[in-house]
Amino acid sequence: MENQCQNGNETLLKVSTLNCIDLSNPDIHQSVSLLKQACLDCGFFYVVNHGISQEFMDEVFGQSKSFFELPLNEKMKVLRNEKHRGYTPVLDELLDPDNQVHGDYKEGYYIGVEVPEDDPEAEKPFYGPNVWPEDGLLPGWRQTMEKFHHQALEVAKAVARIIALALGLEVDFFDKPEMLGKPIATLRLLHYGGQVSDPSKGIYGAGAHSDYGLITLLATDAVMGLQICKDKDAKPQIWEYVAPVKGAFIVNLGDMLERWSNCIFKSTLHRVLGNGQERYSIAYFIEPSHDCLVECLPTCKSENNPPKFPPIYCATYLSQRYKDTHAELSLYEKHQT
Repeated sequence: MENQCQNGNETLLKVSTLNCIDLSNPDIHQSVSLLKQACLDCGFFYVVNHGISQEFMDEVFGQSKSFFELPLNEKMKVLRNEKHRGYTPVLDELLDPDNQVHGDYKEGYYIGVEVPEDDPEAEKPFYGPNVWPEDGLLPGWRQTMEKFHHQALEVAKAVARIIALALGLEVDFFDKPEMLGKPIATLRLLHYGGQVSDPSKGIYGAGAHSDYGLITLLATDAVMGLQICKDKDAKPQIWEYVAPVKGAFIVNLGDMLERWSNCIFKSTLHRVLGNGQERYSIAYFIEPSHDCLVECLPTCKSENNPPKFPPIYCATYLSQRYKDTHAELSLYEKHQT
């Protein structure tokens, strides 16, 4: 089922209709049913009544905007490091090299799990201290982002419990220490600067990709831009917009969950097209711990449906995926002088 609406050019936009999961709904069976249907169909759904207030969401978006409005030389002082913490400039990320002429027309800021440098855990690829703007530059910025990181993790865990039930697992399957008990959780602030995308010329706000990990929570402003492709093998591919819903997270499944579920649940291609308006969004990527062995779930295999993928450690898998899509840091050395 799709809704049709018109944009300013009088051309029809295809808007996808997604299931909506209400985390305050006492009927867990209904939530499991809606989520399962969404995961089998397109791997995208909305989550509402998630416990993060609209007032606080507005504050996080305001603080994000404050950072991206800084001069480029200030932003480059907090350029992302080898642990993917900090600022990612426009064109830094190339998600769809077959179809993009250069990187994405977006800038971002990565914030991960804060682990002090002298902690043995900081040796792990996705743990360590975050990179923060100077406090005098953006008062309260770090505190806001750390609070949001913590609250978004609780939302992700609540969604993961419903996913566990939808896969026929125990409700607390993903709560174990080796999974979301010690997760790799990455908050990413995003800003699309108002360029107009042109797929025929290989120009995108964000190139077509599926997310790497378990699940992603996405909060957006009111500007349309996100598109999904339910069938990546269709020729031609059919792209549908996902409408922003105030107060909701748009949730999608990542490749790791598709792999874990033996392709029963789908990780779906998505991209962002710019329409000339600035757009802000906030993504929260949640994955299990570094040491988690991702192997076919017991409820997702049978004699007729054996495991399609060999087991792999989460850290190994994610490190390769990040390396494949980001520019080499050496490209930025001239900005560091």
